[in-house]
Order: sequence, then structure tokens, then C-alpha cells
Amino acid sequence: MNELIELAKNYHETMISIRRQLHMKPEIDRDLKETADLVESYLKNNAIKYKRFNNNGIIAEVGTNYNNIVALRADMDALEIVDLKDVPYKSTKHGLMHACGHDAHTAILLGAAFA
Repeated sequence: MNELIELAKNYHETMISIRRQLHMKPEIDRDLKETADLVESYLKNNAIKYKRFNNNGIIAEVGTNYNNIVALRADMDALEIVDLKDVPYKSTKHGLMHACGHDAHTAILLGAAFA
């Protein structure tokens, strides 16, 4: 368990950064171009094999053991809500925000892929 905690610590700051980047630029429904671009850039930079679809969905493939497959899923869209927080990573798109945690879910799954 300590090894897992140490591994998670290695990606902690990166995951916070990803979450805040996503939080600042929320997108709704399937209009997720910037969001998918960001996810794609992290996958590319970490040499993770992936496929991006026309609806901005992404499937990443991590590892090579096809006898033990685990699927993880995260939504990436935001909600039509005004972000009233006063923080540096506040939504830059008035009337849209990640009030549902999808920004965190996406950052967590990228962290899992990196590990």
C-alpha cells in the first residue's frame, strides 16, 4: 500500500494542474474540443496509446496484459452554472462550470494512466 501512495504522490501536483486547467475552461454536452485537446496532449506527452472519436470521446490503452483488462471511465463535460468562487482557476466561461466533479474525474483517470 505504501508503494501505491508513493506513486500517487509523484502525480499529485500534475493532477491538480490538470483539474484546474479543465475547471477554467468548462465545456458542455459533446462540444468538448478544448477538453479533449488537453487530455490528448497529456496522453501524447506520456506516450500513451489512444484513439479520439468525432464526438471528442477518447479511449486510452495502458499496459499490455490483455488477460486482465480493467475499464475506467470519466465524463468530461460541465454544467450550465455560474462559477461564483474567487480562486485563480475560476471558470473563464461565464455560465459554465465544473460543479459536478468531472474535471477531477478526468484528472484522476489521467493520473491512473500515467502510473
